[in-house]
Amino acid sequence: MAELAINIEDEMKVSYLDYAMSVIIGRALPDVRDGLKPVQRRILYAMLKEGLLPNKKYSKCAGIVGEVLKKYHPHGDSAVYDALVRLAQDFNMRYPLVDGQGNFGSIDGDPPAAYRYTEARLTPMAQEMLADIEKETVDLTPNFDETTEEPTVLPSKIPNLIINGSSGIAVGMATSIPPHNLGEIVDALVMIIDNPDVTIEELSDVIKGPDFPTGGVIHGRQGIIDAYKTGRGLIKVRARVRIQQDKGESIIITELPYQVNKARLVEKIAELVREKKIEGISDIRDESDRDGIRVVLELKRGEMAQVALNQLYKYTQMESTFGIIMLSIVNGQPRVLDIKSHLWHFLQHRREVILRKTRYELRESQEKAHILEGLRIALQHLDEVISIIRKSKNPESALEGLIKTFPLTKTQAQAILDMKLQRLTGLEREKIIKDYKDTLKEVERLNAILTSDALVNNIIKQELIEIKQNYSDPRRTEISEETKEITIEDLIKEEKMVITISHQGYIKRNPLAIYRSQRRGGKGLMGMEGGEEDFAQHLFLAGTHDYLFFFTNRGRLYWLKVYQAPEVSRVAKGKAIVNILNIGEDEKITTVFPVTLNQIQGREKLYLFKATKKGIVKKTPLIAYSNPRSKGINAITLNPDDELIGVRVTDGKKDIILSTKKGLSIRFNEKDVREKGRVAHGVRGIRLAENDEVVSVDVLDEKTTLLTVTEKGYGKRTLSEEYRVQGRGGKGIITLKTTPKKGNIVGILEVTDEDEVIIIASSGKLIRLRASNIPTMGRHTQGVRLIDIGEEERVMSIARVVESGREEGH
Repeated sequence: MAELAINIEDEMKVSYLDYAMSVIIGRALPDVRDGLKPVQRRILYAMLKEGLLPNKKYSKCAGIVGEVLKKYHPHGDSAVYDALVRLAQDFNMRYPLVDGQGNFGSIDGDPPAAYRYTEARLTPMAQEMLADIEKETVDLTPNFDETTEEPTVLPSKIPNLIINGSSGIAVGMATSIPPHNLGEIVDALVMIIDNPDVTIEELSDVIKGPDFPTGGVIHGRQGIIDAYKTGRGLIKVRARVRIQQDKGESIIITELPYQVNKARLVEKIAELVREKKIEGISDIRDESDRDGIRVVLELKRGEMAQVALNQLYKYTQMESTFGIIMLSIVNGQPRVLDIKSHLWHFLQHRREVILRKTRYELRESQEKAHILEGLRIALQHLDEVISIIRKSKNPESALEGLIKTFPLTKTQAQAILDMKLQRLTGLEREKIIKDYKDTLKEVERLNAILTSDALVNNIIKQELIEIKQNYSDPRRTEISEETKEITIEDLIKEEKMVITISHQGYIKRNPLAIYRSQRRGGKGLMGMEGGEEDFAQHLFLAGTHDYLFFFTNRGRLYWLKVYQAPEVSRVAKGKAIVNILNIGEDEKITTVFPVTLNQIQGREKLYLFKATKKGIVKKTPLIAYSNPRSKGINAITLNPDDELIGVRVTDGKKDIILSTKKGLSIRFNEKDVREKGRVAHGVRGIRLAENDEVVSVDVLDEKTTLLTVTEKGYGKRTLSEEYRVQGRGGKGIITLKTTPKKGNIVGILEVTDEDEVIIIASSGKLIRLRASNIPTMGRHTQGVRLIDIGEEERVMSIARVVESGREEGH
């Protein structure tokens, strides 16, 4: 026998395409008309044939699986049973098609009991999908061994594909259609019937979005709109939670995103808590029962529930992304359709079903009318009919006699012979006549349906309305318009932090609570390890969600979020700013302060008032600095020998005080300084003597005190009213007579009795004092010792403990 040469490349191409189409059409993808995959359709049809209707008793799943395998689905029993179980799971199916009795699995991922233990029957909604199948409404095809027939599609009065959704992976393609609310889909179908030109936007007003059996909250509508218009989209689904206030705050989870395993979710949360990726949760309890889901997450005292919740959304399946791919089999081909096309194909299917049902009923009615007409003729000639039958030797001769004597067909004559004698009574004769007339009217009605699209549409419409009345239920999944992405900020607890920046450019943050208040003259609390070579130069209070504005001596501005500053131990140096900000080699941070988002966006009319070492000042609206760049932006144009020494946030109406290291101060109203652009130069603020320079700039309020501190730790408070308002550009007045013992002036701060200040020494030592504990003295006095420092030490800077958005002392 000669061998047949086959090109392996061609054979593999043909064979693989055959396999791929077999999987696509015969296994993995649903039909656009009834929304079922072949195995699901075979299960429902087999259950119908077994008589497992909703009003009948349950039957063992083993028998159902066996029947499906025996007659329709020659594959593994586990595949059939898995499909049967899913049709019964109310956490997978929005509207279950199988009514299961026994253990059919759980949302925790527990497997169902073996099919020898479980029982099932059809649900009323499944019965609606099978209704009228006996009336030749769908095509039947021979089964795998041609011993019986099975339907290629179910008549399906319900739009199963859209309301129950479908998912499956074929060869080179996949489908993922989310479930929807029956009532909304019926309303949309009615809209299409009434107005075939209705737009997808108009349909979207009725169809709010997917409606998952497990509820949850969909965030944002854009993914829904994309899917409805193109057949593809992404939606974010979050668990439904509520915050419970009892002894402390607790997060109560009552609904989960679709197809999220609850047990695995709880395990994942516990794992993240152990690994400290999620902080603030002290206890996790799963209190779920048959009444619903209830997972309790107890929070530690003082923790913010929203921050913990944001972390849960970020790191667990409490927020999941559902990818929509509306792919189904249309006329034997896989196609991705928009929402309207899917609904239109369902309506076309229903039209075809109704027309086929009508033709079947018309044929049945015509046959019935034909027989009734023969009976009517016989009743009109009853005596003659009886005579013919009596004279006949056998049924055949009687049949021939009736046909020859009356205008009857063989079918009509046979019906007369088969008629019981009781139907010859007067009452029965009237019934036959009435039945005949009614049947003729029915034939007329059915003919009208076959010739009128409007009547067909009306039938579909009435069926849909009835389906909605019988089976629709309230929406379970909430649609939220919010589309905010979870940012790192959402995961950070909002709390006050002490920001410390050293002379050599190290930054750190610590919770305010670690710094305890002390009395005047105390030894202080070490705030940073260091010596003469490095010391804490800036210190202030800010919220973790605030912005940090960094101004350098070269007049440039850099941004940083407070939470981006490293949180380290109280005595640690922190992290070099040059490794965080893109600062030039010749730059040094001179001023840092926190700014809120409202201030940056201009919701508050604020200004930045800048002062330089050479006495130049400038006022610019804060909003001019709202667009940061990675390399920083220019805040002021400086002369080559000048440096920026301080920046303050003002409202444009305040008094400003500039202080020099030689003990002079000048007070003037900032209205004297004309508003200038971001990169402008500035004007003279104070006329300086030789070897003198400006060391601080501050904003004055009425009836406050000014704290003056020297290098050797001496200081005093002076009433602000002792500093008269002068014209901008003068030499100023004496604020403190400097001596070698007291040292030069470090800075001046405006303080109230309620304020607390921190004094930082070159060794890194700092002390926190309440301003009310510092004596108030006149301008010409030299002050008292505020901090006990060594001979070689000196005070390098002072700072007020400020609320977010207020000025820092320097």
